[in-house]
Amino acid sequence: MAEQPAPSGLQQPSLASIFFAFFRLGITAFGGPAMVPYIRKMAVGQKGWIDNAVFDDGVALCQAIPGATAMQVTAYTGLRIRGTAGALAAFVGFGLPAFFLMMALSALYVSTSELPPVKALFLALQAIVVALVAYATVSFGRTSLKRWIHVLIAGIAAVLFIAGLNPIVVIVLAALLGIALLPAPDKKQDAPPGRFPRPENSFFILIAVAVIFFVVLYLLQPDLFTLAATMARIDLFAFGGGFASLPLMFNEVVVVHAWLDSATFINGLALGQVTPGPIVITATFVGFLTYGFWGGIVATIAIFIPSFLVVVGTVPYYDWLRSSQMYQRMFQGILFSFVGLLLSVTIKLALAVPWSWFPGILAAGAFISLLLGAEILWVVVAGIGIAVGMFVIMH
Repeated sequence: MAEQPAPSGLQQPSLASIFFAFFRLGITAFGGPAMVPYIRKMAVGQKGWIDNAVFDDGVALCQAIPGATAMQVTAYTGLRIRGTAGALAAFVGFGLPAFFLMMALSALYVSTSELPPVKALFLALQAIVVALVAYATVSFGRTSLKRWIHVLIAGIAAVLFIAGLNPIVVIVLAALLGIALLPAPDKKQDAPPGRFPRPENSFFILIAVAVIFFVVLYLLQPDLFTLAATMARIDLFAFGGGFASLPLMFNEVVVVHAWLDSATFINGLALGQVTPGPIVITATFVGFLTYGFWGGIVATIAIFIPSFLVVVGTVPYYDWLRSSQMYQRMFQGILFSFVGLLLSVTIKLALAVPWSWFPGILAAGAFISLLLGAEILWVVVAGIGIAVGMFVIMH
């Protein structure tokens, strides 16, 4: 997409300014989609780089396409400010703090995970992660499932996923059920513009670079290619934000490829919760533990390629997508299926935890705290503090 000027009357910052502004924001990017209001405050309110109406359109778009929502909102914002280069600067700047921290924590995990204090800490974190995913299931279901047909689609997805059907097949089936069973949306959408939009040349350059990345891996390091292809596939089908990727990642990493066992995967999710950035940064942990330093880098790049390309490639077609009733029914079906997928992954994660009275109480307390409106970050921090305190008392 050719570089675009900022809307009339707004500033057009340098690429370095965009990068460092989003890098600073990324350092405190806890809570995934909860960061969207802070992105708005910085880009709209403080910097004046984009107006409020354009930002709102971007948020709606990023909720309707697969990928990590907060990361995609940064790409959309950068795209509107300085075109593709601005999108890349914002996207990379926002994600780098989480990547650096997760790489360091993964290396630390490899060298310390067998120490008794670390084992005790991760047992507590595993219990908290189960509570977090259970809360995500309840929260997602409460806001998404309004009618019996919604519950039916979610229930079918849960049963099929627990039965071991490939999650991508479940998603496709849910999309078809949405088209076949769901009524037309109540809200009438505007008609699409008369001329069909055309992507800019830079989008095809991005596609070519991504293809080269995968081809080089395939020719030089087939194992890393498999890792990259798996992570890209997870992100490409993660409708509903970062948590929607968890069932897909669990299935691919633990069940299909057996790169990690369930307990280790949960530990990676726990680290993903205590680091800034989207929960899909867990891919860095998976890559590092599977193939070391380069595995962490490749997994990180691959998990975010689809998110970025989908935003840049979809913006010109957004009016067409949102005016299509078939697309809206398909998207709703996919969204409902993720309630079932989250339920199934909650069950599988819970079965992997060696429960006793302490992790049970910790999980229950974390779940109730989240229901009462506590911030995820503080729930995790409190859980870590309690686990450390219990270890000191008992030893």
